[in-house]
Amino acid sequence: MTHLRTEEKADSEEPAERASVFKESSCIFRRNRALGYVSNQVPAVTRYIQRRRDTLLITCIGRSFQVYTANHFRLLHVSGLHPDEITALATDRLHTYSASNKCIYAWRAGKHIRHVYRGHQKDVHLLLPFGSNLIAIDRDNVLKVWNIPTEDVYLEVPFRPDEFQITAVTHPPTYINKIVLGSQQGQVKILNIKKNSVVCTLSHHESRITCIEPSPALDVVAVGHGDGTIMLLNLKFDEVLMNFQQDWGQVTSLSFRTDGPPILVSACSNGYMAFWNLEERKLAGQLQAHEEPVTTAICLPSEPVVFTTSPDNSMKMFVFDMPDGGARQLRIREGHTKPPLCIRYHGSSGVSILSSGEDSTMRVFSTISESLNKSMGRATYNQKATKKKNRFQYDKFGMPPILEFTSDIAREKEWDNIAAIHAGVIQTTTWSFDKNRMGEHRLVPQQFQNSNRTNFQSETTCIMLSHCGNFVIIGYSSGDIERFNIQSGIHRASYGSPGHKMAVRGLASDNLNQTVISGCSEGLLKFWPFKGINSFNSSVDKPLAVLRLADGIALMRQHRESSMVAIGLETFKVFVVDMHTRVIVRKFVGHTAKLNDLAFSPDSRWLITAAMDSTIKVWDIPSSYMVDHFRVETPCISLSMSPNGDFLATAHVGLLGIYLWANKTLFNQVSLRSIDPLEAAPYVGLPTNVCDAMELEDGMQELQIDEEDETKLGELIDAKYETPIQLSEDLITLSGLAASRWQNLLDLELIKQRNKPKAPPKAPKQAPFFLPTVSGLELRFDVQNGQTEEASSRIRKASTLNNLTAFGQLLEETSDTQEFDPAVAHLTQLGPSMVDFEIKSLHPEAGGTLLAMLQFLKLVEFMFATNLNFELAQSYLSVFLRSHGLGLTETPELVKALRSVSLKQQESWQRVEEKLIYGTGVVAALRNFAH
Repeated sequence: MTHLRTEEKADSEEPAERASVFKESSCIFRRNRALGYVSNQVPAVTRYIQRRRDTLLITCIGRSFQVYTANHFRLLHVSGLHPDEITALATDRLHTYSASNKCIYAWRAGKHIRHVYRGHQKDVHLLLPFGSNLIAIDRDNVLKVWNIPTEDVYLEVPFRPDEFQITAVTHPPTYINKIVLGSQQGQVKILNIKKNSVVCTLSHHESRITCIEPSPALDVVAVGHGDGTIMLLNLKFDEVLMNFQQDWGQVTSLSFRTDGPPILVSACSNGYMAFWNLEERKLAGQLQAHEEPVTTAICLPSEPVVFTTSPDNSMKMFVFDMPDGGARQLRIREGHTKPPLCIRYHGSSGVSILSSGEDSTMRVFSTISESLNKSMGRATYNQKATKKKNRFQYDKFGMPPILEFTSDIAREKEWDNIAAIHAGVIQTTTWSFDKNRMGEHRLVPQQFQNSNRTNFQSETTCIMLSHCGNFVIIGYSSGDIERFNIQSGIHRASYGSPGHKMAVRGLASDNLNQTVISGCSEGLLKFWPFKGINSFNSSVDKPLAVLRLADGIALMRQHRESSMVAIGLETFKVFVVDMHTRVIVRKFVGHTAKLNDLAFSPDSRWLITAAMDSTIKVWDIPSSYMVDHFRVETPCISLSMSPNGDFLATAHVGLLGIYLWANKTLFNQVSLRSIDPLEAAPYVGLPTNVCDAMELEDGMQELQIDEEDETKLGELIDAKYETPIQLSEDLITLSGLAASRWQNLLDLELIKQRNKPKAPPKAPKQAPFFLPTVSGLELRFDVQNGQTEEASSRIRKASTLNNLTAFGQLLEETSDTQEFDPAVAHLTQLGPSMVDFEIKSLHPEAGGTLLAMLQFLKLVEFMFATNLNFELAQSYLSVFLRSHGLGLTETPELVKALRSVSLKQQESWQRVEEKLIYGTGVVAALRNFAH
């Protein structure tokens, strides 16, 4: 199984229950990939590729790593799935190294495993490629030096944690066979790995060493400490050159600029970066780069840019081009910093997913390319005041998380087309997908205008945007239902006074703006006319009809094209109501916990439900059966089906990503059957960032990657596939030559007459020398006419009186060998004029022989018999009969051969004619049926 070891670990809490029902995918949905992951707490690494003339950025995203280009932050590829979380990354000229589950994996091109190093007893947290060796340090404080090609341990050095707990490692340039180690105790050791000896121990500060970075100057390294101290240390003379103090917190990363200015970049645990001028020995500037600690700060070689990553799920690049020498943001790739709460497909193409999260941001994720992802910004009460502040500072105008939103594409270009509700507040915000920003409107009913918005007991509970894109209808916990014009933000109508006695839990409307449906926690489903008696701007006092349900309503979702509304009840049941007949048409029972979200398939055949019992169920509406269900790692909080029906997008509790599931029924023949809703759901792991990723160990066992297999694989890749000349001897096969090579043979005289030059040809200038060529489409020199040993002899040999061409000679040779292939190959290489000349030259009056004419007829018969070059045989036979038709009847042998050729030709053409007539008849019948 592809993910067997992964799922066994995830199921360790319930092995008895899940082991027997584990599946790689459900009946309908297969894991595809995850969106929205950029980086985590593991420091990223860089690698310069000479061939690409670009730097690759490698970031960790849990159990796999992603490779980006530095030029455009374009995602190149994603590694395979590791058996556990990645704990360390490193790169050298050939490989990318990742540590996971006490093993180290060497990747080639970020996709192929070349080596696996096993032997550590604890997880590896530090890696350092060092020439042909790889230095790894695990949580047991054991340093191992691996030989990269042979996968053997060259050296193993254990350290006592109470004396020297290793926390950092680096290799200073020009220090042969030596590495520098930093410790929890603040000491620095220089270790000679070839002699297995400690060269010296330096101690200048007692605080924990967090990072060590070699400087461009020889013998000098920068040492960062946990208390914010930065020391520039001369290793050769054991001298502290200068000290800096970072007051914000511990130093998480250090890097030197190598493009000219003597600047040291230091990163801090509070998200700030500091730029230290080493010549003036002072702080040159500072910048807040991330919301959470900066785990990576790398200055790219000979470029005025610094690359950063953070656990806030973002990576950025800053360029030093400010007038004061400071840095500004150049590129960014980010996802949600906190888990998303609501996701919806936007538009009819199915390539954009709108997402809102606990971080109060609205984002757009593209299913095509990560470079198309966008951020609409963070929700705020006062946009102007928020813009003046640093985006990372506390903003008192920031709004609570977005719980739910609604969108439509009808008026996307004219005005805001997204409306969102927030947790615990009365305001509804508007957003523009086209302008990619938050709108200016804050929709608040008149009766709530003068109240304290954040502390008022009423809050928004549900929202719905009309199909025309003009109106947004909002439900409140007080039971009020209000309609606003989303373009102007003006209140237009109210439904009831209030519409319900208890909180409104769901809203729906039809395509024609005729009916509005509202449901409350009391279990009442009310049908309202969309507009009042007079106009759209008048309120509605009474509903058209009321449908009382057995239990309170928890949420509602609608499918406008089919006029169906799915209603999730507080007792975990799901009802489907027809908007026109106003009756319950389906009831689904099977969930055992609170319903989180519902979604219809585009054709309204399926209803997909998700609940806090961590299950996702698919109900077939026409048959009223459950046709699929599966359990995931964490409960699905929101889901959405693509407009094309090819993917299901899900968001889960506590996870930052959006997960895509492929609909297998669109790509394979899937037979669905009814499933007992109370049956235990099989466990299916969440999609990963790489499509159909497999476990590393399973992949190695299946692929058996070694040197011999790589050679064989390379030979297979380099081998070119050659299409066979004939798929089957029973099939009539055409030559594949251009139509001009055979179609114009019968009209060749007319074409020559039409293309006759008006002026006589001019004699070309005499060349110093020339080589005779053979007539044909391919350039070949006539080497047969050169001087030979026989030609140098003075003895003359008698020759025949005929003047046969090369083709005629090949034909006469076939009388003895019966091998027509050389003659056919020769004829197919000639142009139309030469083919016409060769066939006319076969007659005795033109220099040919009767034997050559007889063998030509046998050649045509051979072409008909082998079913090869069918159109050429027809064309050549037509030219032959047109040129020699009258003279053929004088020779009995030629007449006999003609009859044999006629039978073969008639048999072949009859097969073709039957198929043509049958196809023509079928097309005509279908055309008549369509009319």
